[in-house]
Amino acid sequence: MNTTTLKSDIHKLIDQIDNEQLLLEYYNEMKSLIQKDRVSAWDTLTDKQKKEIILSWEESEDEVNLVENDEVLRKYKEML
Repeated sequence: MNTTTLKSDIHKLIDQIDNEQLLLEYYNEMKSLIQKDRVSAWDTLTDKQKKEIILSWEESEDEVNLVENDEVLRKYKEML
């Protein structure tokens, strides 16, 4: 079943429901599922991970802390 057919079938099923409370429950559930699907990677991080990223960003503002790309590639090539 392709996406278009699936969407159409879902619409047909919903059109058959006359119970407003049931429709509201389905609506809220679908809305919740869509919002969960849109969660950003940031939202999945722990507070500790977020703090580390923010610290790294702040440290990168000072050019003294930056490392040349070639140096990073050499270092990680040796590790692999």
